[in-house]
Amino acid sequence: MMKKLVAVAAMLGALCTGTAAQADIVTDWAQFGRTIAGGDDSPSSPEHFFAQTQLALAMFEAANAIEQEYESHLAVPPEEAAASVEAAVMTAAKDVLLAHFRSRTEDIERSYELALATLPQGDETERGIAVGTRAAAAALMAGAVDPERVASPYRPFTAPGTWVPVQLPVFPDWYANLPFWSLEDPESYMPPPPPELSSEVWARDFDEVRRLGGRESTERTSIQSRIARYRITPIIMPTLEAIADMPGRSTTANARMVALLYMATDDTGVITGLAKLRNNFWRPITAIRNADMDGNPETEMDPNWEPYIRTPNHPEYPCAHCSWASAAAEVLKAEVGDAPPGGVQVGSRSLDYAVVQVLPTFDQWVEEVSFSRIVGGVHYRFSNDAAEDIGRTVAAETLKLMPPRQ
Repeated sequence: MMKKLVAVAAMLGALCTGTAAQADIVTDWAQFGRTIAGGDDSPSSPEHFFAQTQLALAMFEAANAIEQEYESHLAVPPEEAAASVEAAVMTAAKDVLLAHFRSRTEDIERSYELALATLPQGDETERGIAVGTRAAAAALMAGAVDPERVASPYRPFTAPGTWVPVQLPVFPDWYANLPFWSLEDPESYMPPPPPELSSEVWARDFDEVRRLGGRESTERTSIQSRIARYRITPIIMPTLEAIADMPGRSTTANARMVALLYMATDDTGVITGLAKLRNNFWRPITAIRNADMDGNPETEMDPNWEPYIRTPNHPEYPCAHCSWASAAAEVLKAEVGDAPPGGVQVGSRSLDYAVVQVLPTFDQWVEEVSFSRIVGGVHYRFSNDAAEDIGRTVAAETLKLMPPRQ
């Protein structure tokens, strides 16, 4: 339903402006990759964690080998003869998807054959296919897990003999083994510890989420309630498509944008996850129901308090939604400034019949994502602020990759 609504919105926008909606091969295959990966039978392992980023990198390397606009990230040699960029990009994407999602081979192959059939047959298409094959092979070698890094299994914190919930966090043990695309010293990107429970910051932010984020809150507005649910699963693809369709952009530039976005959010996500496991900080539902134990006279216990949305199954600090949005915003701001023409378009998989929302700037989108976690009752403001800092600093490093060719 979401895809249909986006298509309808795009069609109406084209009718209103008198222009035809364009199709971009990079965002089309990136979206197809997300669809393939979203199946119930998709594998979950360190080998597959970077599948979407490898897909984006393969498309970049394939297009760049022909258009030669940027420095290759994976040392893929340039193609000196005339070659089809379209054939190279779709072949690179297809090969990466086949390597990761064997159970979807028929869907991937059929889609590829249909796409390839639209291209003229000849030497340029054949050379493009060969370039795409080389690019995919290089991308599939990137992002490998270091076998020398040993992850410590998560141990639920408890007192001897005391029951705690038995479901383990969503972060698997191998998460600590994942490599980084752009960070030399990941430790320097870790956030500081959360505030002391005796501090004014703790009391202030505790009170904010208690008042605004509870299931029965009388202070949260109806719009804020909608935002809390809408932002559970944010989708930035409509903005990627809008940027990719801007006049004058090359296929390589679009592929680089998607690759940088995925690389920055990968690195940000790993840092955020490791910080969560390290700090093991309590969620609002735990803190508010046990506020008589935090030693702060300014916090008020409510033994019946529940959050407005479901609390994720992992530690609170820092906020993963916030760091992801911040990193994504920084990458896209480097492409188009504060916002592309027409604004920042975002979607959601959290609400039935969710239409695309338009915000004036990337910074306002990040601010809304962060606030949605407070009014949803699952995060504190200090956690959101720390997470946004992670996203910005990591993205700054990622943006140094693949510079223009001299």
